[in-house]
Amino acid sequence: MVKPRRIALYPGTFDPPTNGHMDIILRASRLVERLVVGVAANPGKGPLFSLAERVALVQHEVAAIAGQGSSEILVQGFDGLLVEFARELGAVAIMRGLRAVSDFDYEFQMAGINARLAPKVETVFLMASERHQFISSRFVKEIARLGGDVSSFVPAHTLKNIAAAVARLERTDR
Repeated sequence: MVKPRRIALYPGTFDPPTNGHMDIILRASRLVERLVVGVAANPGKGPLFSLAERVALVQHEVAAIAGQGSSEILVQGFDGLLVEFARELGAVAIMRGLRAVSDFDYEFQMAGINARLAPKVETVFLMASERHQFISSRFVKEIARLGGDVSSFVPAHTLKNIAAAVARLERTDR
């Protein structure tokens, strides 16, 4: 008998992908046979990068850690209801990272709603590693827009892309 592959979904906006995201991706990849990193369109958050740019950034960063976990890692953009995307993938779990108590409050509510909408899809929480607990994409963008150094918060390739995106914004703001 062939054992079915366990597929998990790690969703997020990834605008930009941070070292904290990459840590969760690596750790989650050790728990399942296939991890799909779902990059949400989420235009309401006013992203720094387009969906296609974010997918490309995450794909590049995932390639750098490929083989360190035990699963296949895929990156895919999506727009729509998270649990519907999880069902389309055949995911048995939605992976979520938690940094602080404020994350828990929000994620607890989302897990409850998702469980009601898709009872066969579990939500699995991974605590952020101590060195990444304070990193958020929102803070990275804010610091970068104000000219601060974000090099310790994001991978090198993403850092170059942030600098280019911020420069692009400055040109359009003039």
